[in-house]
Amino acid sequence: MLTTVLFDLDGTLLDHEGAAGEAIVRSFPDADAGWLVRRWMELTEEAVDRYLAGDLDFTAQRRSRIVRLARELGLGTWGDARADAWLSEYVALYEAAWRPFPDVRAALDVLAGRGLRLGVITNGDAAQQRAKVEGLGLADLLPYVVASSEAGSAKPAAGIFRTACAGLGVPPGEAAYVGDRLVTDARGAAAAGLRGIWLDRSGDPPPDLEVTRITSLTALPGLLG
Repeated sequence: MLTTVLFDLDGTLLDHEGAAGEAIVRSFPDADAGWLVRRWMELTEEAVDRYLAGDLDFTAQRRSRIVRLARELGLGTWGDARADAWLSEYVALYEAAWRPFPDVRAALDVLAGRGLRLGVITNGDAAQQRAKVEGLGLADLLPYVVASSEAGSAKPAAGIFRTACAGLGVPPGEAAYVGDRLVTDARGAAAAGLRGIWLDRSGDPPPDLEVTRITSLTALPGLLG
């Protein structure tokens, strides 16, 4: 019997790319916006992957992004002090742009109304990820947050999913996990014994899958019955 539904955070509940894109464009208003957003997302992905692999700490992965971008924008080589000053302003812009996707609140309300336990499993820094849940106004519905910085492993490794279930006292077979990344989220959860659900908002034709696919969280309550 399903008793628990757990969610990815960035890209599933929080429109991370929208917030990051808005913040980086406001930071460099004279740059080509299309190129700037794409490049910032690429640099972010690379830096976060290195952070999750243990190659960089949280501060270093942040600095690495802007140091590389500044060089590509022709702004020279930035030291730590200049990078940190810029990051302070950028983070304020990013946080001000945090928004949940439009389908989030209603879906969570329905699931909570059924008595299901809800929570978050997320890769990233625990303090920042919990601040996002608070900032989105979802802490009442998602009181349980497990982040990779505390769990000792990162998605798609089975350990973080099993740590989350153990913390709730829930067998993996009683939990579903919903995320916007097929491999990292849905397949990772399924391999750990949870029901993996891929949230694919792209609208592209679905590939052949061994996990369930939905295109909106609006479909989740009906799917879980």
